[in-house]
Amino acid sequence: MTINLEILDSAYVYAPKVIEELNTKELVPKMVVRRRLTRAAKIAIYLADKVSFSNGRIIYGSSFGELSATANILNSINSKEPISPTHFQNSVYNTAVSYLSMLSDNKNEIMTISSGDNTSLKILKSGAIKSLDGDTLLLLATETLNIDKIEEVSSCIDFLESGVALKVRFTDEEATIDLNNINNGVKTPKSLDHMLNIAKSMHMDKPNIIEMIL
Repeated sequence: MTINLEILDSAYVYAPKVIEELNTKELVPKMVVRRRLTRAAKIAIYLADKVSFSNGRIIYGSSFGELSATANILNSINSKEPISPTHFQNSVYNTAVSYLSMLSDNKNEIMTISSGDNTSLKILKSGAIKSLDGDTLLLLATETLNIDKIEEVSSCIDFLESGVALKVRFTDEEATIDLNNINNGVKTPKSLDHMLNIAKSMHMDKPNIIEMIL
């Protein structure tokens, strides 16, 4: 079975350690709320704004989840110290997209996916199935790996913070982007590869349509 998706808009961002320009102060004016946000939440909010998406269904994914909060919890356990309630609250996989939905008062369905290196591929396939309902969807993936001593467990990733967003809808038109012959050319986490490949291959002069094989 195949389903074609039209990519209406896309955005991506990545940096070796910390993404500096996320416009978080402008996008989240209330300091109390802003201080609670995780790095992944800030990236998600930034990308959603870039593709002008504030209300609708979202499929979000991350291979590693909220790594910083998880590491802080494990460090507290190891040091026999109390676990921070904020770290505990922020340690779940859907933290980033939950903050995004609350800030935009988005009460639509949100799905969170984690599938290792295939995370963004699974997001695309899920998005293709969901698109059959006829609405516009936000497909979103982030990774935030900039934690203390990360270099001891990973030396093959050049960009520790990264994210990509695709605004999509179902189409009957033929594919214009060949997923088998594109490569984004950067060492971001492989969990973002499929979506990032698409975002970096967008056409300026014709519709951007991909064929998803389910």
